[in-house]
Amino acid sequence: MSDEAYLDCAASAPLRAEALAAMLPYLTEHHGNPSGSHAVARRARQGLEESRDMVAEICGADPHGVVFTSGGTEADNLAVRGVTAARGGVPICLATEHHAILDPVVASGGHVVRVRDDGIADFEHLRNLVRSHADICLVSIMAVNNETGVVQPLGELATMVRDARPDVVIHTDAVQAAHWLDLREVYAHVDAMSLAGHKFGGPKGSGVLIVRDGTELAPQILGGGQEHERRSGTQNVAAAVGFAAALQVTDQRRSVEGARIAAFRATLESVLTEADNVVATVDGTTGVPGICHLTMLGVESEAVLVALEQRGVMAAAASSCASGALQSSHVLGAMGRSDEEAAGALRLSLAFSSTPEEVAHALEVIPDVVLAMSSTGALA
Repeated sequence: MSDEAYLDCAASAPLRAEALAAMLPYLTEHHGNPSGSHAVARRARQGLEESRDMVAEICGADPHGVVFTSGGTEADNLAVRGVTAARGGVPICLATEHHAILDPVVASGGHVVRVRDDGIADFEHLRNLVRSHADICLVSIMAVNNETGVVQPLGELATMVRDARPDVVIHTDAVQAAHWLDLREVYAHVDAMSLAGHKFGGPKGSGVLIVRDGTELAPQILGGGQEHERRSGTQNVAAAVGFAAALQVTDQRRSVEGARIAAFRATLESVLTEADNVVATVDGTTGVPGICHLTMLGVESEAVLVALEQRGVMAAAASSCASGALQSSHVLGAMGRSDEEAAGALRLSLAFSSTPEEVAHALEVIPDVVLAMSSTGALA
């Protein structure tokens, strides 16, 4: 049995071997600036454009709409700030969005949509906001929540928005979706979509914003006019190549990997919720295979995570922040969870790299830790 279990793949999955192999030539040999005109530059540009074509094909998009960024946060900010700057007006997003969407929406004077206690958007609240505010320019709906794994009914929500306001740009943060959902189906419902490479086996610092032709977008980084005038700066060719390679493998193996990981998740949830004070945060049927989110009543997440790390289990309570310190989950708060429930959150997230040995080690360690720290000390 493994003596370590990495169960924080929603924060960052390991680099896929295929991505590393694709990147190496651009880190060692093809070092030209893709904006140049000589042979070495052209080789770098070829790798960049081939990667753009690959990403577009996997997402059902036009290559011209693929904008390479430094990651999901930049892609999200470019969507919100870029559309708002180009069109005027204010954006809307769900209360459970990642801060990369929520913060620029709030900073732009936008509106936040309530969610139900299961994490799904409040349809009526969204409809009322769109209808009652003539200055709405963008609606952002997260495809898969990064903490709970809840999948939004994106097609239904997008249809409702378009029926009420056909002129509004619809964006989705699909950063957590790429590993689990067919991106062609996701992108079919929206005008813009954000992705981040390190969530599905690409390198950190790689991402894309995909925009449909005709979507107004003002650049937020000015300079040399790269990425068709939408994101200036010399492109990180190796990162783009690694992103595309990882996305291609993810797309090819999604159904097989998803089924295997779903079984792991079901086992984790079934065994761990045998404890009297441990409950699943959401119904397993509404989430993706890779995220098992639990609430430990009477136990504080921070203490549990420290104890788990000491025994080789790497997990999380909420999304990652720059300091590494735990922050109260705005996602659980928006879902109506109490402070006590939010304080005892535990997110176990898996990916293509997860193994039966890791799951077995987690199931050996977590119940002991929770029992030792529980205020009730009770297990079923």
